[in-house]
Amino acid sequence: MEWFCVHTKPGGELGANQYLCDVLGLETYYPRLRQQKTIRRVRRWVISSLFLRYLFCRLNPARHQQAVRYAPHVVDLVRFGEHPVVVDDSIIEELKRWAGDVVDIVTLRPKLQPGDAVEITEGPFQGLHAIFHEELDDNDRVVVLLATLSFQPRVVLDRSQIAVSR
Repeated sequence: MEWFCVHTKPGGELGANQYLCDVLGLETYYPRLRQQKTIRRVRRWVISSLFLRYLFCRLNPARHQQAVRYAPHVVDLVRFGEHPVVVDDSIIEELKRWAGDVVDIVTLRPKLQPGDAVEITEGPFQGLHAIFHEELDDNDRVVVLLATLSFQPRVVLDRSQIAVSR
């Protein structure tokens, strides 16, 4: 049994993953990305595929290749020429270690440096511009300096209440 990369139809990663696991009984690895996005002026956590239209599946090509190729939501196995490409176990292990989560979701947060311009997106200071000062020990709270006032007071906010200014 070796790891292979499965190319899926657009938006078909989850359906292919479920079919390969539940119906064919194969081991899969479907890493996802959790990040904050602004949707209709509201900051939300959104989970999407880390590799759009791809997931990994451990299979025996002689026994399972045709079943995987013709599975719902699947386009084909990734190939070089006529032969599917084997993905090294170390790559899958490194991805799992990087994800570091039981459900294989990578949380992406932009790294802020002191002095970065941010905008407050929620709460009583919504819409004000500030300067990132520091991240507190719990990683969910940050200190910003309000840039709209002449003396720049320090304000402690939840990390989810700020976004990098564009």
